[in-house]
Amino acid sequence: MSAQDAYSTYVQNNTQVESPEKLIEMLYEGLIRFCSLAKKSIENNDVEKRVYWTNRAIAIFEELINSLDAEKGGDVAIYLEGLYLQQIKFLTESNVENNAEKLDIVLNVVRELLEAWREVTTK
Repeated sequence: MSAQDAYSTYVQNNTQVESPEKLIEMLYEGLIRFCSLAKKSIENNDVEKRVYWTNRAIAIFEELINSLDAEKGGDVAIYLEGLYLQQIKFLTESNVENNAEKLDIVLNVVRELLEAWREVTTK
């Protein structure tokens, strides 16, 4: 499944998007859900589901990277691209190593991103 397919499916399955700001919030929420399900799959020794949920989370990060605008976002966009790429690395390592601790790292980062995003967009 390509990043665009994952993005389209996610949007269609959840709600119509009110605004670009709401879409980013939904993507962060999706990341938290998918990473939590991948972690649960590791705990249950369910390799197929672990791979499935990890790939869904990676697809969202890829979509977030593709949506960045370095011209408008400047240093913040560059920082976020690096941060997103690091999370993809952790997700990949978690998947290969069957390592829930790396999923916890990603979950903590995404929760912080979601909280910051909500603060910025509700002002």
